[in-house]
Parts: sequence; structure tokens; C-alpha cells
Amino acid sequence: MKLIGTKRGIRSMKVLVVWGIVLALGLSESSAWAQTSPSTTAKQGSESVRTFYLHNIGQQADANEVIVALRNSLDPTVKITSVSSQNAVVIRGTPDQIEAAQKLLNELDLPKKNYHLTYTINEMDGGKRIGSQHFTMALVPGQRTTLKQGSKVPVVTGTYNPGSSSAQSQMTYLDVGMNFSASVEEFTDGVRLSTKVEQSSIAEEKSGVGEQDPIVRQTVLEGSSILAPGKPLTLGSLDVPGSTRRLEVEVVLEPVR
Repeated sequence: MKLIGTKRGIRSMKVLVVWGIVLALGLSESSAWAQTSPSTTAKQGSESVRTFYLHNIGQQADANEVIVALRNSLDPTVKITSVSSQNAVVIRGTPDQIEAAQKLLNELDLPKKNYHLTYTINEMDGGKRIGSQHFTMALVPGQRTTLKQGSKVPVVTGTYNPGSSSAQSQMTYLDVGMNFSASVEEFTDGVRLSTKVEQSSIAEEKSGVGEQDPIVRQTVLEGSSILAPGKPLTLGSLDVPGSTRRLEVEVVLEPVR
């Protein structure tokens, strides 16, 4: 085949060929953009971020349980972040996933019941009650509460610069009296009470270790019991040495309405 034309015509044809290649490449790139951009935008647009504040959960251990429940119950693609400083949970997911998370949080973030726990120390003599003491504390499930009544007794534990005019005694203080510690957990068949009751006093006789060292008498009752609200339960009793008297420790748990 024989090509007919001037040099100028040949150059024009080359330019057209080159521009044809450029035009083809431009069309090819535009086609690729049109295919990828809409799908990426749709994916981003289908997700949102929402912050949920926990109103009835104040303990970090309880908040951790809520996070575990969310992660085990929701789709694995849902992003769940705990913000302990704000007592909040940040969730990223689709509208349906966020709606499911909100429903689950509404079921978990419920106000806890408050209870009044009353300890009664009954002093018995020959089967008759001759005296009673009552100690009451407010409890929230999952939290430990302590109650103390008594005195702090100083005890010498050492001396600075002994034998000199600047000698000073090093002191420590012992809690003497009644100490109560309790926590409760709710169950379907009642409320489990974990408690420690400690009674201490200073004996009349002195210790043989040091002239000023006292002897501290102590009684400790510690354990767990299942309580039915409103029904008293005797935790334990002990005989008072050298007498016919006996001490009984009784508790009763009542919900605060």
C-alpha cells in the first residue's frame, strides 16, 4: 500500500494519533474513577459515630462488664471504645447496629437498688436479753461499705535518740471498738451478704513485753450468707469468758424504697 500526502499532512496525522492515545487514556481513567468513587462514599455514608453516657454505672468493673456484653452481642464489625474519664461508650457502626447497641445499653444501664443493713449485737444472760446495740449502714450492690465505732489507743512502738534529753517516743494507734465491713450482690433467690464483724477491747491486765503495752482482746466473725429482705438472720454467737453471758450477732437487710 502506498501512502500519498505531503509532509504537513503526515505530521497532522501523527498529531492526531498522539492525541488519540491521550484521549483514550483520559477516557480510561475517568471510567475507573466513576466505578470506585461511589462505592467508597456509600460505605462511609452508611456508618456513624455515637456517644452513650452511662448514668447508673459508676464502678470501672461494672463498666468493663458492659463493654464485654456489647462486644459479645453486637456484630464484630462494630467499633466500641470505652471512655472511662467521661463514663461513656463510643460506638461506630451502621444505623441498625447503633440502634441495637442503644437497646442493649438501655437494658444494662439500670439504677441499682439501695439497701439498709442493720447489725444487732444482743447481750444474752441465761436466755434473757439484757442489752442490745444497733448499727445501720447503707449499701449499694457491688460496693463495699465499712462502719467503725470506738477509740484509737496509742501504743509506743519505739524511741528516737534514747537516753538523751531529746528522746521522743514513736507512736502508733490501734482501732478499738466495733468494726463492720459489708458488701451485697443480688441473686434471684435473695441477696448474698459478704461481711466481717470485728469487736476489740483493751484488757485490764498489762502485757509482759513492755510496761505500757496493752493487751487487746479481739473477736472476728467473717463469712457469706444469703439473706431474704426483711427477715433477720443470726450470723453467730459467742460466750463471754468467766460469765453466763453470751453475745449474738444478728443482721437484717431491707430495700430502700
